[in-house]
Amino acid sequence: MATHRLGIIMHGVTGRMGLNQHLDRSIVAIRKAGGVALPSGDRVMPDPILVGRNAERVAGLAKQYGIERHTTDLDAALKDPNDTVFFDAATTQMRADLVTRAIEAGKHIYCEKPVADSLAKAVALAKLAKARGIRHGVVQDKLFLPGLRKMRMLRDSGFFGRLFAVRGEFGYWVFEGDWGQPAQRPSWNYKKAEGGGIILDMLCHWRYVLDHVFAPVQAVSCLGATHIPSRVDENGKTYAADVDDAAYATFQLEGGVIAHINCSWCVRVRRDDLVTFQADGTHGSAVAGLTRCWTQHRVNTPRPVWNPDVPQTMKFLDQWEELPENITYDNGFKIQWEDFIRHVVAGTPWKHDLVEGAKGVQLAELGLKSWAERRWMDVPKLDI
Repeated sequence: MATHRLGIIMHGVTGRMGLNQHLDRSIVAIRKAGGVALPSGDRVMPDPILVGRNAERVAGLAKQYGIERHTTDLDAALKDPNDTVFFDAATTQMRADLVTRAIEAGKHIYCEKPVADSLAKAVALAKLAKARGIRHGVVQDKLFLPGLRKMRMLRDSGFFGRLFAVRGEFGYWVFEGDWGQPAQRPSWNYKKAEGGGIILDMLCHWRYVLDHVFAPVQAVSCLGATHIPSRVDENGKTYAADVDDAAYATFQLEGGVIAHINCSWCVRVRRDDLVTFQADGTHGSAVAGLTRCWTQHRVNTPRPVWNPDVPQTMKFLDQWEELPENITYDNGFKIQWEDFIRHVVAGTPWKHDLVEGAKGVQLAELGLKSWAERRWMDVPKLDI
């Protein structure tokens, strides 16, 4: 068995997502585990170079994680033929230009979503990648969450019977930053000029979740809102939040399934997890969070009685049965990184590409248009 080196240019790892999920819990974890196993029995060892504008910051991260290489010169990194993969987790607004430069340099692409801040740019990226013959992938981490993997298993097993409804609740309270609690999200998330907004951010996620866990999306009706119009940034400066911080979207899915998802950075959590999905079918229902999943089959469905004159005696949460932990699930970001590395080195099957990323941007753009025009929008097939 041989071990193959894979040089990866990692851009944007000083940010929250890039650092925690992609560098620490994915690439560093893979290196500690001895690399990625290939079908042949060989292994691939990622050899990252950290790239960022803040020399001190990237040098500190490299030292902290035992990574030998780091630079502030992205152009030089892209010119090095020994590094064949480019990864980006920086801001949405920068992504299309950065990925274009990397594709033109002949690099394979793996990047966060949204892949661009407009559908036209997203489609152009996918077409360019196809024309250049490089391998490309987009992070679609929620498909690898234990809770949604269990939900998909239930769907594939026929548990639901005829599925007809999906309800999603996502979000938590992001502090405004003006009264002693620092904000948990960067200020660019709330600025239109910097690619912010929860519709652009989250409808990209809901596209692949709905398409691959439940049924393909055919139409969308979306209402956005800016509930907190003023926030305080990382430097203590008050700024106007000029994009949506909450969205209320209804989707028509293939087969007559209706889905509704609320997503908000202005909601206090009283549910099982920061995101939950309930799926209802003729034979059963299920509720999944990030890791856990509960079911209620039709033979176990209770018969509640509406009586507003007496306190409710039924404990509805106790009437659901949790799926057992029959499988050990690894970090979802790490699993997808491993799959992409196998795809790059060994050509194993892969479906989370820039076309899938463009579909997410398409749904977000249609959601914004639906809000602006106050009407339903059909979701046409993308021709890429």
